[in-house]
Amino acid sequence: MAPARPLRLIARGLAAIAIALAIALFAVSLIRPPPDPSLQPAFDAAEAQPMMERTRIARDPDRQAFFGDLHIHSALSPDAYVFGVRAMPSDAYRYAKGATIEHGAGYPIRISRPLDFAAVTDHSEYLGVVRAQGEQTTLGQRSLRERLLNDGKLSLSVAYFTAVSELPPFTQGTVTPPEGLEQVPVDAWRTLIDAAEAHNEPGVFTTFIAYEWSGPSRDNGHLHRNVIYASNRVPERPFSAVDSLKPRDLWQALDEQRTLGMPVLAIPHNPNLSNGDAFDVVDKDGNPFDAAYVARRRRNEPLAEIFQVKGTSETHPVLSSADEFADFEISEGFIGDLPQGIDRRGSYARAAWRRGLEMAQTRGFDPFDFGVIGSSDGHGASSPVEEDSFHGKLPMLDGSAGIRLGVATFVPRAAAPASRWGAAGLAGIWAEENTRASLFAAMRRKETFATSGPRMRVRMFGGWNFGPTDLERADAIRHAYANGVPMGGTLPGANGTASPGFLVWAVKDADGANLDRLQIVKAWVEADGTSAEKVFEIAASDARTPDAEGALAPLPSTVDLTTARYTNEFGAGELSAFWSDPEFDPALRALYYARVIEIPTPRWSTYDAVQLGVEPPEPHTLQERAVASPIWYTPPP
Repeated sequence: MAPARPLRLIARGLAAIAIALAIALFAVSLIRPPPDPSLQPAFDAAEAQPMMERTRIARDPDRQAFFGDLHIHSALSPDAYVFGVRAMPSDAYRYAKGATIEHGAGYPIRISRPLDFAAVTDHSEYLGVVRAQGEQTTLGQRSLRERLLNDGKLSLSVAYFTAVSELPPFTQGTVTPPEGLEQVPVDAWRTLIDAAEAHNEPGVFTTFIAYEWSGPSRDNGHLHRNVIYASNRVPERPFSAVDSLKPRDLWQALDEQRTLGMPVLAIPHNPNLSNGDAFDVVDKDGNPFDAAYVARRRRNEPLAEIFQVKGTSETHPVLSSADEFADFEISEGFIGDLPQGIDRRGSYARAAWRRGLEMAQTRGFDPFDFGVIGSSDGHGASSPVEEDSFHGKLPMLDGSAGIRLGVATFVPRAAAPASRWGAAGLAGIWAEENTRASLFAAMRRKETFATSGPRMRVRMFGGWNFGPTDLERADAIRHAYANGVPMGGTLPGANGTASPGFLVWAVKDADGANLDRLQIVKAWVEADGTSAEKVFEIAASDARTPDAEGALAPLPSTVDLTTARYTNEFGAGELSAFWSDPEFDPALRALYYARVIEIPTPRWSTYDAVQLGVEPPEPHTLQERAVASPIWYTPPP
């Protein structure tokens, strides 16, 4: 068993931030910051709004879209507890179902609409141990709200070092927790299981028993895996980074669990922060992939998380310079700038898909034929995905508008990690019903999409015999399933020299912004083994059509920066299109995915600025989006 340093793996980045700021902040640490109105009102359980009503959704053989969050942390995660979180897994599920809970900074938080499904994915490394230690100290006995409101010297560095210094010595590099706490991880795992079982309501709200394997990536990068179980058949304890730091060992453990009747998959997250490790072409030991390695990876990781608080992993402006929408919530360098020489192609999904096509052509296998989801990575037992009520990821780092904008704290906004974080994302799943079995099967077949937070729906089918009139059929969806493949699938064979046709639909979030446009992104590999990409505008609102270069004119923004409001004067509620590839070559491997873009709306930082009465920082607005899993095309032999 490989030795590990699990607490340091989890806290390394946070500690580095604190150390970098400590000297600069020391001179002003005795000055009281200005008041922070976003901390009010204080949470009062007696006045909390009741849980929202939820209804049972009937089974639909044509499948329907369900929205959820498969990446939520509670106080059982060491980093969440140290940074002020006290809410437990059951609180997270209550929040997802529409209940009001207490934020780590002491104010009430409530999602605007219940989610359909959720998974609490606490770090498996010393699960619950930091909380068990902390509850015996003043760290656990004194609320973060009291610190934020009453400690004039509070700053990120002071708060962090105070918290850590109050914890008893933490044993590192062994599987066994500190003396007297050996049972804590076992009990914490049981707490996670019991909370998921108690809140699972088939047809109404689905929970998954889950955890996060928190192994490191290259050069202090950030690439963990969320392990999701399909049922209540789960192991006695999670396989953690204490057991092994190598993903292939995690995959082997999951393979073994499947043989024991435990259906399971893993979802890597934050490829954007992995320093090129997520989609590299060599394994952890620097060895090129072989067929067995690729098969194990594909079997265990059919999906990747590309939208979340710590940034977007669809693509990057440097990699997709011709894509005008590539520069969206880009966050790189969890602790600062990227290391020198990092190849971004290993950090973004579109580049990985292109690499996969290249490898399929030259080596006969594609290690990167994954689908996509979004999820939040919220560490406050909540899903902080709504721009107008964003409450941050970790209370001490970004738990109030004042902290996030550098107004009611001593941390300059430019130095705070929250300045690079966003309110994102959610997983969209097309499934027959809202149950563990149905949702898990959809994830396994990759019939999924990622949203940056809003609950817009996008649906895509590819086939050889589709046409424009198929969009208007009364049985359009059933016809599409019978005669083509949905997102996540592979087009069967080829139809001579005919181009494949695609049926694509997008529907706005019922409570959100209108849609700007609907696109298909194509990637392909040339005969010489090099890949390429292109974005096609296939439908647009407001009677716009592409110009001679294929570009669409932008819509006017209706955002009022003084009030953080917008209107749906422009845009459309629904967009749909039949599209046939005008540049199709049946001899070349290719993939296609749909992307739908909203009209401009205020970013969370603009909402915060209006609340605080300060100038909003740039970017003032954003265009939320959804990205569908691809459909692949493989030439006949």
